[in-house]
Amino acid sequence: QVQLVESGGGLVQTGGSLRLSCVASGTTVSSVAVGWYRQAPGKERELVARLWRGGTTSYGDSVKGRFTISKDNAKNTVSLQMNSLEPEDTAVYYCNAVDYSRSYSGTWYWGQGTQVTVSS
Repeated sequence: QVQLVESGGGLVQTGGSLRLSCVASGTTVSSVAVGWYRQAPGKERELVARLWRGGTTSYGDSVKGRFTISKDNAKNTVSLQMNSLEPEDTAVYYCNAVDYSRSYSGTWYWGQGTQVTVSS
């Protein structure tokens, strides 16, 4: 059973930084695509960052140049470094893993989410 457990959320002032971490079990981050999504109140869940198996990254337009996704295969963790935070970044952040080994569309896994609040 795949489990993803996030940590690192909290309250930060505008312009500050936070680092989110996600520990995976039941799979290895080296064998799946990993990413971070977020959902603000009243809005749909949106992609923040994705890191493909081959190392390619992609980011949502609103976070490009401010956020960086990375993974540590030895620790089986995925991280999201968030800099220059803005009130619009306030949301619940979800760790995500997609296993494409069995189907084209992949099997999607989600963490329980961690709250990030940026005060103005």
